[in-house]
Amino acid sequence: MSGPESVDSGEQRYRVAELGPEEPAVLLAPRLARFAAVARLEHVTQAAALLGVPQPTLSRAVAGLEEELGVDLLARQGRTVRLTRAGRLLLASVERALAELERGAEAARAEADPAVGLVAFGFLHTMGPDAVPALLRGFRAEHPRVRFQLVQDYGAAMLERLRAGELDLCLVAPLPEDPAFAARPLDEQRLHLVVPADHRLAGRRRIRLAEVAEEPFVGLEQGYGLRAITDGFCAEAGFVPRLAFEGEEAETLRGLVAAGLGVALLPPALVPRPGVVELEVTAPRTRRAIGLAWAAGRPLAPPARAFRDFVLSRRGRLLQHD
Repeated sequence: MSGPESVDSGEQRYRVAELGPEEPAVLLAPRLARFAAVARLEHVTQAAALLGVPQPTLSRAVAGLEEELGVDLLARQGRTVRLTRAGRLLLASVERALAELERGAEAARAEADPAVGLVAFGFLHTMGPDAVPALLRGFRAEHPRVRFQLVQDYGAAMLERLRAGELDLCLVAPLPEDPAFAARPLDEQRLHLVVPADHRLAGRRRIRLAEVAEEPFVGLEQGYGLRAITDGFCAEAGFVPRLAFEGEEAETLRGLVAAGLGVALLPPALVPRPGVVELEVTAPRTRRAIGLAWAAGRPLAPPARAFRDFVLSRRGRLLQHD
């Protein structure tokens, strides 16, 4: 078994404790709060009343702690006690540890607080400029103190983060078929064929996808949902797209199209992009389903559950701008 590691908590680095049946952290932890109560009050009876435990139980806990450490922590004077030098040294660390534990417990409770908890929410890059801000604005109108950790990524990566528990919910396309995830469709988004402004088809409004079978394409890299969807539509039209360039972001692809480097199947641009023309594809029906996914069988904390229910209530209205 490997030894303890150094962990960065975000505020400070600390060495994690060894864990095992004979390790000090495991043996001492249950007794530390009882020792701290006696040390603070310097009175066993009062400490027992504070903790709500019988006095003999408290006395045995402190005696067991002393026996385990092999030092006297308290100097007993009748019903009162005084800390020894060893007791003062231990108390300083115990108080820090208990305060940190209390802070961690409060943070954990806050995560599940429906009023102020945290929702880890992932979404596709193409959902970021408009759809997601609209969702958050609508939800925060009723839950103004809920906090969000927002993650933009491609679909497969977000599903892995869902599986690992790093995300609560994510907007994905296509919807996962893996039974490890629960998913609900929300909306359909048109995909247009984007061509350079001086392209031979730029004067058209509608085309069949097969008409560009011999054209070079620019598309997202393998692993991206939109790439799989594009490949599927091209296969339906009877050809395999010839990828001249691959990228990671839809607007970058539009720039490549504007430069005359290929054509692309992309969601509609929110703001018209100079140098390109977007054509409606009549065959096949180039639409992608967008849905909400979460880990199946893993209960959502109240704030995440509330946000999930809100997003699902927007079914059919997620892409009102489209």
